[in-house]
Amino acid sequence: MASFGVTAGFIAILLSAFMAGLGIGSWGAGSLARHITVPKFGLQLYGVAECCIGVSAFAVPYLLQLGRFLLQSVGSAAAWQSSGYYVLSGFWITLTLVPWCVCMGATFPLLMSVIRATSGSKSERSFSYLYAANVLGALLGTVLSAFLLIELLGFNGTLYLAGALNFILAASAFRVSRKLPKHSVALASKLSFSQPLYGLPRNTVLWMLFTTGFVSMGLEVIWVRQFTPYLGNVVYAFAGILAVYLFSTFTGSNDYRSWVRSHQPSESGKSWALLAFFAVIPIVAADPLLPLRIGPLQLSGLRLSSIVLFCGYAGFLTPLLVDSWSSGFADRAGSAYAVNILGAILGPLFAGFILLPHLSERWASALLSCPLFFMAGWIAIRFGSKLRFVVCTLAGLILVVNSHDYEDLFAKREVWRDTTATVIAAGQGFDRKLLVNGIGMTSLTPITKYMAHLPLAFMPRKPQNALVICFGMGTTFRSALSWGIETTVVDLVPSVPKTFPYFHGDAVSLLTSPLAHVVVDDGRRFLDGSRESFDVVIVDPPPPPQAPGSSLLYSQEFYGIVKRRLRDDGILQMWFPAFDADSATTASVSRAIRESFSYVRAFRSLDAYGIHFLASSKPLPLASSSILANRLPQPAAMDFVEWGPKDSQKEQFQEVLSQETSLDDLISRDVRAPVLRDDQPFNEYYLLRNMFRTRGHATSERSPQ
Repeated sequence: MASFGVTAGFIAILLSAFMAGLGIGSWGAGSLARHITVPKFGLQLYGVAECCIGVSAFAVPYLLQLGRFLLQSVGSAAAWQSSGYYVLSGFWITLTLVPWCVCMGATFPLLMSVIRATSGSKSERSFSYLYAANVLGALLGTVLSAFLLIELLGFNGTLYLAGALNFILAASAFRVSRKLPKHSVALASKLSFSQPLYGLPRNTVLWMLFTTGFVSMGLEVIWVRQFTPYLGNVVYAFAGILAVYLFSTFTGSNDYRSWVRSHQPSESGKSWALLAFFAVIPIVAADPLLPLRIGPLQLSGLRLSSIVLFCGYAGFLTPLLVDSWSSGFADRAGSAYAVNILGAILGPLFAGFILLPHLSERWASALLSCPLFFMAGWIAIRFGSKLRFVVCTLAGLILVVNSHDYEDLFAKREVWRDTTATVIAAGQGFDRKLLVNGIGMTSLTPITKYMAHLPLAFMPRKPQNALVICFGMGTTFRSALSWGIETTVVDLVPSVPKTFPYFHGDAVSLLTSPLAHVVVDDGRRFLDGSRESFDVVIVDPPPPPQAPGSSLLYSQEFYGIVKRRLRDDGILQMWFPAFDADSATTASVSRAIRESFSYVRAFRSLDAYGIHFLASSKPLPLASSSILANRLPQPAAMDFVEWGPKDSQKEQFQEVLSQETSLDDLISRDVRAPVLRDDQPFNEYYLLRNMFRTRGHATSERSPQ
């Protein structure tokens, strides 16, 4: 994301490349495993694959940085928004990730070939054995990385540790291979197929695998957006969803391992109706009008636990299907798992680029679960569990129809949806608010006017242009335009600028001004690819300060990009909502700015709501409120006092100038806090220091809301 941006298109490219590599590796290694008859050789190939995965931990970060450097040769920022950029970036991401992911996908078939060669007919359920172990490892990796390692070691340190573990695993595989027999046990020359599952055509198993991958991964994309209003816009919320998903999948696959010892696979037919029904349970859990009188923490836990049953049943049925198709043969298991992964690639793309831009999360989930109901109905007709299917279908339909979407909380609202987010503009008068995926972004407040007028007034000459990163309600963009200068605003979410007329009556006329330029892009990526210089760069990162990806707008590396795009006497205005940040994060952000710019001043905003950082490579003058007020053009002067709190421009400036604070004071809140860097997203990963608060104290700043 630091190299290529946080756009929906890039994330789709990244995930598709990752999953495609897994699928290719599973299919290719399965074909190779058909010719492996010496178990020692199969395990050594597995060791080579693990060694390559370990190398990727060290190689991929450098390859991504190299790709960023090469793509900057594309030219202007406009070119970076073109389809050509996504083609080039997609090519580079594919080149960077796929070879290593192929090695990851190859591990299942290679190990299955070893088990088959050493255990013979006892290996018929070997895929489910490996699948359960792999999901358990994924769960531990997710929990340890997100909740422990990244905070302690940073991204690179966590990668290096994971890579070292891969090398240890490779060495262990080579060592164990020495003890394996030189010849495989006697194997059947031909694969004997079991009876068709559920009495359906044999190839139906592959369609089932495709469907489970398609629906489960598509639903996970929807769940992230659906549960964000309740779990919060922090990395731990996303990690929590993934951890619950993996834990439930492991539980289901482990239950299958026990169940299959005393049951036939065909007896699982009734599970499909339950799988389809459980897919709609999260719709009810995400209902904002859920009539439960329990605490918010318990309610959030209840909402998150709503995905457990679906994931558990998916974890039960997926290895069952692969085992039924492969009977322990690696080549068939590799092909079957590749089909499942293909569904896992297309599901998120379908959910993110087709369903969510046009439907609410409730109806997107309902529509995505339809293939499961279709599959359950087909099995019910052929297998005789019709009553269960009818009951589950009717119950699911009743739940969907009687549930509510998050926007139903607001009587007066306008809703926009796109590939990135669901955007709600709600309320009336001065109480209007902007929400992105249910998270309040901003309100109509004079603070957003200060973000523009303060740095522009500090310019000792007439400013020529300004760049605003993050649109919000458009107030800062509007205030910058009141100076009569060329103003560019960049926002990641395509629907956010569409809310501008909801909050400002003159929005339409401002948008048609030749001085106004609205860009939908990742702000950092836009600035990095721009060839334009700016007098003022205004940054208002999305709240809260712990928001995922927000470190990319607070880091020392980002400030380095800003310096390259500022004119010699240009000024950065960096807004930091310190009221909602712990003292260590405040110190870390302050250190990053001080390390990046020669001259920095910090001002508490109205009601001590947060901090305006002004940073420049040239000295920032000790201008009085009168001097700053006199620099305002007439339209800007009127805009500045439009919402008060003071009646004159001079008093308005004095309100903030009188609250200047030193960087030394902010940094002294936690002298051990590191400089915030891309590799060390100190603001996003805070769990350990909050749990074991042995340094610093939470700030006493407060929100005026």
